[in-house]
Amino acid sequence: MNFNEFEIGSLARLNYLWLVAAIALLTLLSFAGNRRAALRFVTKDLREHVFGKTSLAGRWISLTCVVLAMTLLVLCIVDVRWGKVSRTIPQKGIEVMFVLDVSRSMLAEDVTPTRLDRAKQMIRDVIDEMTGDRIGLAVFAGEVKQVIPMTSHYDDFKQRLDEVGPENIVRGGSKLGDAITVAAEGYLTKTNEHKAMVLVTDGEDMQSRPIEAAKKVHQDKGVTIFTIGLGDFDVGAKIPIRTRSGRSSFMTHDGETVVSKLNGDILSQVATETGGAYIPAGTKQVNMSDVYHGYIASVEQQDFETATVDNYEARFAWFLTPAIVILMATLWIGKD
Repeated sequence: MNFNEFEIGSLARLNYLWLVAAIALLTLLSFAGNRRAALRFVTKDLREHVFGKTSLAGRWISLTCVVLAMTLLVLCIVDVRWGKVSRTIPQKGIEVMFVLDVSRSMLAEDVTPTRLDRAKQMIRDVIDEMTGDRIGLAVFAGEVKQVIPMTSHYDDFKQRLDEVGPENIVRGGSKLGDAITVAAEGYLTKTNEHKAMVLVTDGEDMQSRPIEAAKKVHQDKGVTIFTIGLGDFDVGAKIPIRTRSGRSSFMTHDGETVVSKLNGDILSQVATETGGAYIPAGTKQVNMSDVYHGYIASVEQQDFETATVDNYEARFAWFLTPAIVILMATLWIGKD
């Protein structure tokens, strides 16, 4: 065990130490105010008889114990870890390529907060259900970019996922067919098995022949495509843009405001042609656990190479135990 190596699970929770400091300060001010008020009604020769010799010292000890216990509890929830331990884990699963639409239409707000934000959350929810699958990420609009190659590091994937958006793609538009073709090149498995593609989009396409592309990658590479459609398919929604002045406006074309709707027909055909499934999420919340276990996980798994995972041991008990002991001691001191 190497005590020189540390890992902090949630550094932001150290901000609770400001709350501990504020409570300690307010308690001190309360002590001082109560004592000044009481001294106005007690003569000097009776102060020791009224307040006792150890009253002030006892209060100081109690306050110190409470502050120390609260500080230890903060360190407990911060999740301080040390002592790296290596574990060997056999890997078995499928390769899942997430293909995320980052075109401007995905900024529409008919899905809360936006279609793109909901799409990212859906992908994160699917990953939370995985155990041994490999995952990759491609993003597309008018062009396609592979941003995360196949990996088993889910936390790193999620952090990178949070950063992607329309700014990652120079060319506007939406080319589903190109996205399917390029994303299919990112699999590590060479056999025509164990491959799933999850396409999250509003279904808008600029004549890129997505159905033909889906047929080809299914025949040539054995890719099963699952499509998730986002957006209102009846009324649709305006596409917000930000002007240089910082004010919001909406995208227009030939003087008319552009309205984006979910095109579920294309997505349904893409999924059907590859033996996958189409999930018409629309503007509603979807249980992605059911989507993963009911559809994506049905793809036949394969054995990957054994992986060695390094983890730091959780040490919250080192802070929780003394905090409880100190709080119990404080109650005992308060009885005196």
